[in-house]
Amino acid sequence: MGHMNNRRYFLKKAINRAKLARFVAKGIDLFIVLVLAVFFYPVGLILSIVYVALSDSLQNGQSVGKKFMGFQVISLEDGKPCTIKQSIIRNTPVLVPLILAVFPLVGLFLAIIAGSFLLVLEIFFLFRLDSGHRLGDVMADTSVMGHDGSQFVTKKKKDSSWFAGGAPTV
Repeated sequence: MGHMNNRRYFLKKAINRAKLARFVAKGIDLFIVLVLAVFFYPVGLILSIVYVALSDSLQNGQSVGKKFMGFQVISLEDGKPCTIKQSIIRNTPVLVPLILAVFPLVGLFLAIIAGSFLLVLEIFFLFRLDSGHRLGDVMADTSVMGHDGSQFVTKKKKDSSWFAGGAPTV
C-alpha cells in the first residue's frame, strides 16, 4: 500500500513543480508587459496589449516566458500550436485589465478590480481542475505542454467538456 502512496506523492510533486514553472513563465511575460507599459507609456501600454494578445501564438505556440521555461501552448482540437485567435481568447483574463488601464484614473481603478477578480479565477481553475488548466485554457480549448519538439496528437471526442474527464497537461 505504501508503494501506491509514493507514486501519488511523486506525481503530485511533479504536477506542483510544473504549475510553479508555469507561474515563472507567466511572470517573465508579465515582466515584459510591465517594462513596456511603464517605460514606454503610453505607446508601451498598447504594445503590451498586442504582446499579451499574440504571445502564445508566437514561436510555435511559445511566448518568451514559455520558451524560456520549455513550454508550448497547443490546441486541444488538433494538437497544433496555439493560433492567434486562441492566444487572444486564452489571454483575455490578462487583456481585460490591460485594456481598462488605457483609460486614466477610472480605467486604472476598474483594471485593478477586474484584474484581481480574474486573477483569482485563473488560479482557482489552475488548482481546482484535475487537468491543471487555467480559465484561459478552458475558454480557448488549449493546454500548456512541455515542449520537446514532438507534436501532441489528439482526436476530437463527442464529449470534449473540460469538466467531464479532464485533458492532458503538464
